[in-house]
Amino acid sequence: MASVLVPLAQGCEELEAVTVIDLLRRAGIEVTSAGLDDGPVRASRGTVLVPDTTLDTVMDRDFDMIVLPGGLPGADHLEQDTRIQTLLRRMADADRYTAAICAAPKVLAAAGLLAGRRATSYPGVLDGLQVEGLQYLDQPVVEDDRIITSRGPGTAMDFALTLIEKLAGRARRDEVEAALQRP
Repeated sequence: MASVLVPLAQGCEELEAVTVIDLLRRAGIEVTSAGLDDGPVRASRGTVLVPDTTLDTVMDRDFDMIVLPGGLPGADHLEQDTRIQTLLRRMADADRYTAAICAAPKVLAAAGLLAGRRATSYPGVLDGLQVEGLQYLDQPVVEDDRIITSRGPGTAMDFALTLIEKLAGRARRDEVEAALQRP
């Protein structure tokens, strides 16, 4: 079974975090939500999320994918956390998936993972960043090898379904999507 780490920072976008966690679990993927610190996480719209564990507890575990929810100031907290930067580089070096949505692609940029890549984000988030060779695409979800980015809360379901497809295959994605009764 594939395993995914979803770090939860204070001020994260709850719709993105919950959609990713929920849909991946529906697909039978092992998801671990980890708070940057102890205790509940108050998301950007005031929803309180209770992580499964803390980031310190899982720093030495191997995951197949790390998924960063966006939202502000959540993405700022992820970007400033040296543990997240370490995990992202370790995942990339091991040829594992890194994924980010909304404002969180800037965290991938800070880790040096978007140089020479195609990516998307919430409009304006990557503007002005000096990322050599970054090709910004105005698309709901952008895949570039093992890096997957998405635009924002409205694309969270498409993003999560893409992650399922990468980890569990097209048939599993289709099963999960059919049960959601999407138009």
